[in-house]
Amino acid sequence: MKLQPGEKRLDGKWTVTNGNMLADDTCSRIEELIAQHLDRIASDASGWDTLYRDPDDGRYWELIYEQSDMHGGGPPSLVQVDVATPGVKAKYGLS
Repeated sequence: MKLQPGEKRLDGKWTVTNGNMLADDTCSRIEELIAQHLDRIASDASGWDTLYRDPDDGRYWELIYEQSDMHGGGPPSLVQVDVATPGVKAKYGLS
C-alpha cells in the first residue's frame, strides 16, 4: 500500500513469539515501500539513515532505526521530513 496523504510516520514493531523475533505488518510495509515505490535520494554519513522521495506527491521520507540498543538498530521507522530544514540538508549533504 502506498503512503497516504495524511500519513506522517510509520513505526515498525518487533515481537517475540516462541523464541522468534517477528516483524509486524508495518515493518513489511516499510520494506515494500523502500524496495518498490520510494526513490532513494541519499544516506547519512553513518550509513544507517536513508532519505527517500515519494514519486507520487514529492514528499521526503527518512528511514531510521531508533532503537539502537536492539540488534540491527531495532525495527524501522519511516518519517516524513522537510528537506528545506538545515538539519536535514546537512545530514544528507544536500545543497
